[in-house]
Amino acid sequence: MACTNATAVSPLAAPVTAPTAPSPPGGAALGDKATLRRGIAVGLVAASIGALYTVFARWGVAQGLAAQDMTVLRFGVAGLLTLPVLWIALRRDAAGLRRHWRAWLAVSLLAGPPFGLLMFGALQWAPSSHAAVFPFTAMSVMGTLLAIWVLGERFTARKALGIGVVVGGLLVLSGVSLGSLTPRALLGDAMFLLAGTLWAGFGIVMRRERLDPLLATAVISVVALLTYVPAYFAWAGTERLLSAAPSVLAVEVLVQGVIAGAGTLYTYSRMVALLGPSRAAVFPALAPGIAALMAWPVLGHVPQASEWLGLGIVMAGLVITVRPGR
Repeated sequence: MACTNATAVSPLAAPVTAPTAPSPPGGAALGDKATLRRGIAVGLVAASIGALYTVFARWGVAQGLAAQDMTVLRFGVAGLLTLPVLWIALRRDAAGLRRHWRAWLAVSLLAGPPFGLLMFGALQWAPSSHAAVFPFTAMSVMGTLLAIWVLGERFTARKALGIGVVVGGLLVLSGVSLGSLTPRALLGDAMFLLAGTLWAGFGIVMRRERLDPLLATAVISVVALLTYVPAYFAWAGTERLLSAAPSVLAVEVLVQGVIAGAGTLYTYSRMVALLGPSRAAVFPALAPGIAALMAWPVLGHVPQASEWLGLGIVMAGLVITVRPGR
């Protein structure tokens, strides 16, 4: 698998230690329109997957599942699906994988079970409207700040304007009011902010180390399969999962495990390789607006005018941030 400016070598095709070409920290070169278009397309897919798992996380909570249950489904299923990828990579270049153990450990901590537990757990404390603002604001703002600090990206007025427009759109879309900022909700909001910061850090490590998106997805998922999944069953057993309706369990396995568990990690990693972390960090802000549309058939929530307006504002901010400057 090759990407234009950060050439990543697929673990299925060559040793993982093959040299990669130097790449600018910001992602696609300003004149590389083909790479920019690919990055935007992947970003839209990633945002849609993020919206899907958000909607079905709310649906799963309403059906009696806890944050820990959905996290184990997410990483347990994804770990089993991506295990062959890691196995092939180990057979081809186990020494190369071991040499980069710090990078693999970092992405496993940043995008693994801690992120899932924070995101799913926050839904039990803060209202769903806060889920449309706080994690995605943290992803956008912290993604930009970390890219400046760690990767040396320039902070331009255009980026600042774009992020400001995105955050404003999220506030309009969610309808968050001061009255909703109760002590209980503030705990959930802190969890959302921390989750968004972890995800932004994940993108920074992916870009700095130029990790292969598919292999990173496999490492994160399999590490969670070998650590979090046994810990979950030792603590909670199987009773809670087995007590869920088979239809609920099947839907969450498909959405959280197959589509979101592996799909979110891969598409975001790929987007970071194509666009750079600061641009990529803005795309998840589309997820709440897309989720509002998806919630119509799933949760019976009819999108209001403010949600349509908020989605439009977020898209405008996205265009400002992603579009190459002159």
